[in-house]
Amino acid sequence: MLVKTYGAAVQGINATIVTIEVNLGQGIKFFLVGLPDSAVKESHERIASALGYNGMKMPKYQIIINMAPADIRKEGSAYDLSLAVGILAASNQIQNEELDRYVIMGELSLDGGLQPIKGVLPIAIKAREEGFKGFILPKQNAREAAVVNNLKIYGVENLTEVIDFLNGKNKIEPTIVNTREEFFSNLSQNDIDFSDVKGQENVKRALEVAAAGGHNIVMVGPPGAGKSMLAKRIPSILPPLSLQEALETTKIHSVAGNIDSNTSLIAQRPFRSPHHTISDVALVGGGTFPQPGEISLAHNGVLFLDELPEFKRTVLEVMRQPLEDRKICISRAKFAVEYPASFMLVAAMNPCPCGYYNHPDRECVCGPGVVQKYLNRISGPLLDRIDIHIEIIPVPFEKLSELKDAESSEKVRQRVINARQIQEQRFKDIDGVYCNAQMSSKQMRTFAQLDKASSELLKNAMQRLNLSARAYDRIIKVARTIADLDDAENIQSNHIAESINYRNLDREGWAG
Repeated sequence: MLVKTYGAAVQGINATIVTIEVNLGQGIKFFLVGLPDSAVKESHERIASALGYNGMKMPKYQIIINMAPADIRKEGSAYDLSLAVGILAASNQIQNEELDRYVIMGELSLDGGLQPIKGVLPIAIKAREEGFKGFILPKQNAREAAVVNNLKIYGVENLTEVIDFLNGKNKIEPTIVNTREEFFSNLSQNDIDFSDVKGQENVKRALEVAAAGGHNIVMVGPPGAGKSMLAKRIPSILPPLSLQEALETTKIHSVAGNIDSNTSLIAQRPFRSPHHTISDVALVGGGTFPQPGEISLAHNGVLFLDELPEFKRTVLEVMRQPLEDRKICISRAKFAVEYPASFMLVAAMNPCPCGYYNHPDRECVCGPGVVQKYLNRISGPLLDRIDIHIEIIPVPFEKLSELKDAESSEKVRQRVINARQIQEQRFKDIDGVYCNAQMSSKQMRTFAQLDKASSELLKNAMQRLNLSARAYDRIIKVARTIADLDDAENIQSNHIAESINYRNLDREGWAG
């Protein structure tokens, strides 16, 4: 008897429906075809144990299972449940009249319990697109899948529950999540605030400009100056996620298996801070079975690289293309996977190995040329892709002991939101451009024109600092953002002057 059940394969952050065809015939062998990996092939033992433990029998027939489309590789243990249900239906141990109305996924334990799986949200979205009535999956993943409306989500704990449900003996209540209500209730929950940071007003201003225009930024300063503290507070001044951005972000984290059983939708902008020993693959994604890397997990949020020169040069260089294209394509011999990677890069570094170059009180003990050598660990092309370079000096005691409250993140965030709304209106007819940092050279000529005084000021700065063409573009983009924060229609010379001031590492003689 031939029976069909339905699962799904996740490629990148999208899913493809997989039809699992089970046919019983004469013999005693077990055949599993359709490009399954080792984890899928091992499902035979898990299914046999789970059926025996729950009083069911593995059919004493030849079992042939095909997973179509057969040219897409099936990976992982999430197909256990759909394979088990197909075998039971083919041997008439459960009813199969409604099997074509459900996508069924889950990893089986030897006792028939269900373990959580990855990539539930993309699967649920695809199931709704394909017109399925419901999605049967482990209870731990139910809230994550319930974000998708017009699809009934049945969270189950073990194989027996699934069998009784399909046989009509047990009714399972669908998991319901009010997506909009839950999203908006968690939208503004920030445990940390800019008001915690004493002093550093010029750095806070630079971070505000960076957040308003989506610009990348590097902070250079001695140990203890507050670089990490400031970086961790950047998500609190970024505009809230839109519902579409939240869904896209949740899909990536779902594929990576980072969603816990209590979370349905990620409502806060991601903040990823990998250690400097990270490998190339862990940062950009990939591997034998491709997974999203840190740059994709930071999509729509912040990627913070502390101690930037300590990262391996190859790790930093692989970021150059994603910083420009805002996506990463991982190619293999037979397929290619694309992950979004639109993130704000925030980096921090000491000015030299000892950390005290340009320190107002402590003397740098590094030898001649050491500071420049340390800075040279970061390539010029990568530094050119970072719009804002800001130098940090330690906060004096008078500022630290000040009782006056600093400006809160909420006030800064409101100015950032206002500037982003101006940019949203500006780029409303251009696909894929939402903020000034994403402007192309052609769009800059339209939206970021300079008057004569501004152009002359920039020309002098370019000649004196020996800046690259890319740095020229960065200065104009940052100036456009500063103008937006001032609610100015055109870029003025004071905006250009402030923008030039944010290219500290380009200054002649900065590193001695």
